[in-house]
Amino acid sequence: MLEEIHRFLAVEYGNASSRTHVYGAVARGRVNVAREEVAALVGAQPDEVIFTSGATEANNLAILGMADALGRDGRRHIVTSALEHKAVLEPVAHLASRGFAVTSIGADERGMVDADELLEAVTGNTGLISLMHVNNEIGTVQRIAHIADRLPPHVYLHVDAAQGLGKEFDEISNPRVDLISGSAHKMHGPKGIGVLIARRRAFRRPPLTPLMVGGGQERGLRPGTIPVHLVAGFGTAARAAVQERRARIDRNRAFRDRAVSALQPLAPKLNGDVSRVLPHILNVSFDGIDAEAAIVASKDLVAISNGSACSSHSYERSHVLAAMQLDDDRIAGALRISWCHLTSDPDWSALVTRFAGLRT
Repeated sequence: MLEEIHRFLAVEYGNASSRTHVYGAVARGRVNVAREEVAALVGAQPDEVIFTSGATEANNLAILGMADALGRDGRRHIVTSALEHKAVLEPVAHLASRGFAVTSIGADERGMVDADELLEAVTGNTGLISLMHVNNEIGTVQRIAHIADRLPPHVYLHVDAAQGLGKEFDEISNPRVDLISGSAHKMHGPKGIGVLIARRRAFRRPPLTPLMVGGGQERGLRPGTIPVHLVAGFGTAARAAVQERRARIDRNRAFRDRAVSALQPLAPKLNGDVSRVLPHILNVSFDGIDAEAAIVASKDLVAISNGSACSSHSYERSHVLAAMQLDDDRIAGALRISWCHLTSDPDWSALVTRFAGLRT
């Protein structure tokens, strides 16, 4: 992948929007192939792929970009959940400040949103549901397909799939999921490139309004020169995620099993429904061990966190674990451990010894 990124950055440097010379044609050809590769992650069509700078921009385009159409239709009610990433919570809060009504559904102690409760919150005035695919802190997979199958046609469904795109395929392949956000770097692609997949229903696209203007790229929804080298890297990463799907899942699950087994002397409490958690994330609490102290004590052995990478610098109490109504001690001791199919095992024995020495 790095070789391909370098080729389109340093050799094939054409602009994909240039239609009068071969350099532009080569760039455009690679972008078109990348659309096919990314669309294949969810069974979408290539022309439904809108490239963005990442999932945060895609979430903003999906949520804020729907506001005008929802306002015109008189459907100024949004349903979301308390588990969402800030890249969803803050755009939703922005619409609330503009007069939209927002219903936020809580979660149970397993980290699952009650699908029936969410569906019951839908009214004739509801225009948009925004629900996370896989939680970035605990790894739980929400029942997206179950919800999608039961939605009335006037409601658009947006899914923040940043954590699960390329890792869990079935839930978001449901054709009733209208808008899907994702980032390349979550599946071993380059940073700085993401996607909003805007599916057609009855040949009609979601009525998005662009957040920026100044060009016709990406069907007029995301103006600016397409970063062909990043798009190429995203496409290659997406293709590999599809081709290596089974092997990656098996390796990640084996790593998780070894991790849970190695941590048993510390009597770990696993956070999140183990039957609904993707195999590359482990959120675990230990009685008498403070998460911040554990992170500092083990930094030469592992790189772990106590929450989202986007907020771990702030030492804020996890809003996800709080929404699950876990007690304060369990939240204070919660660690997020994640890996991929290429990750080598750390020295588990040394890690357990370090953690045990922190017990109060």
